[in-house]
Amino acid sequence: MNKVVLPSLISFLLLGCSSSVVPTKNPDLYTNYTGGQTMGDTTSFYWYTEKSSEPDSAADYVFSGNYGWYKSDYRWEGKEVREFIREGEQIKPDEGLVPYQIHVRFNKSGEAVYQQYRLDGKVLPLSTEQLVRYQQEAKTIQQTTLAQDDTGMELLQGVWDGSSLELCSGQTYPRVEFNQTLPSFVINRLATIDSYVAFMGTLRSNRVVVEELLSLADEDHGCITRPELIENQ
Repeated sequence: MNKVVLPSLISFLLLGCSSSVVPTKNPDLYTNYTGGQTMGDTTSFYWYTEKSSEPDSAADYVFSGNYGWYKSDYRWEGKEVREFIREGEQIKPDEGLVPYQIHVRFNKSGEAVYQQYRLDGKVLPLSTEQLVRYQQEAKTIQQTTLAQDDTGMELLQGVWDGSSLELCSGQTYPRVEFNQTLPSFVINRLATIDSYVAFMGTLRSNRVVVEELLSLADEDHGCITRPELIENQ
């Protein structure tokens, strides 16, 4: 893959918020990781936390264009997912997007001991397949963020103003490098319009390296923060 170094006009692609938190360790032995990926029309942002090298919690924000979106919060005990909450909107035939919420608690054996699924105000059952899928999605966040961290990548968000990139953390970078071939319409947009961007990348002393562009929107889009649904219950 060819490395492209964008001058200040094009390096704008990454100005703005850094919605992802750089992996850090604190005195309580917590380590935070971030990640993300795009598959087809679906883009996912991931957050994952370990305590003393054991899984502690995770979260995601997933959007699929006109098909809906959701945000989730996961909690581990030991090495097992013990609680999961999701809120979002999904397509309902002939009605368009409707709100839904899922809340599940699991025992040590992975069995659901509490479950509630509300779709457009109605309470519905969850299938065994759905429950297994939610547990697997938590593990996917864990595996993906750790794998991306191994390569030095993290989730970053920000706004590009045509000459510099300001991350959500407040850091500003005048130089951005792309290890990804961008479509011409993306380059044209970034060259003419202040834009919110989200991407997988790495931070260097004086520049940002973009490995995969995840999202591009108007500059007033705002940074997406880690969902905290379980804590708010």
